[in-house]
Amino acid sequence: MSVSVPHALAVWQRNAAMYRRTWMWNILPNFFEPVLYLLSLGIGVGAYITQMGGMSYAAFLAPGLICVAAMNGASFEVTYNIFVRLTFERAYDAMLTTPIEPDDVLAGEILWALTRACIYGGCFFIVVCLFGLAPLPRALLAIPIIPLAGLLFASVGIAFSLRIPNIDMFSFYFTLFLTPLFLFSDIFFPLKERLSGAWLWVAEILPLLHPVRMARMAFRGDASPIVLWDLAYVLGVSALLLVWARRGVRRRLTN
Repeated sequence: MSVSVPHALAVWQRNAAMYRRTWMWNILPNFFEPVLYLLSLGIGVGAYITQMGGMSYAAFLAPGLICVAAMNGASFEVTYNIFVRLTFERAYDAMLTTPIEPDDVLAGEILWALTRACIYGGCFFIVVCLFGLAPLPRALLAIPIIPLAGLLFASVGIAFSLRIPNIDMFSFYFTLFLTPLFLFSDIFFPLKERLSGAWLWVAEILPLLHPVRMARMAFRGDASPIVLWDLAYVLGVSALLLVWARRGVRRRLTN
């Protein structure tokens, strides 16, 4: 990619300026969804489950929901918001009348999605600490996983957004893609205890599983070699999707 850092930062700054006007309304649904899950399931269902994976149920949920918060922050930014700027506001057309290039737009949008992921994931991490569910200091190792989860889902979302013909397609993205990931990515129950060997291999394809597993290992203080596979998955899939997204952004913005 031929990216100008100042131009990419200009795209980031434009989005940040817009976000400052509406941050209170934007943060409510995306941030409080995992908080409500933590309260309702961790405290409610947790009253009937003494332990899950060798810990309280609320403590079991916490690292996975941190990744969900990061996923939500990145996903909503690179889906509806990008599609509106691309199709209805024609904001990118205006940007291209300046020295900004399509690669700069892509880099700036990914950087802003990472920022959103860190805001939501970082705030939720603080909530988890306040509830006493983060075993400090080792739980701090989960903080770098927040931008990794943001990068992964920013890449997935922007690659999808650049290929769809209309905004209604996002209902399929959230209902048939993100929701199953949320339910079957080791967040609510240990997959190894409920799935057979063949299905466990299928689960390895799911993108959310890998940051969730890394975050849970950080909370537990585990040092398993599988973290190398999880890290390689996140970085490798993100790189492949960004290459595909680059083709899409150049096609959409130069035709």
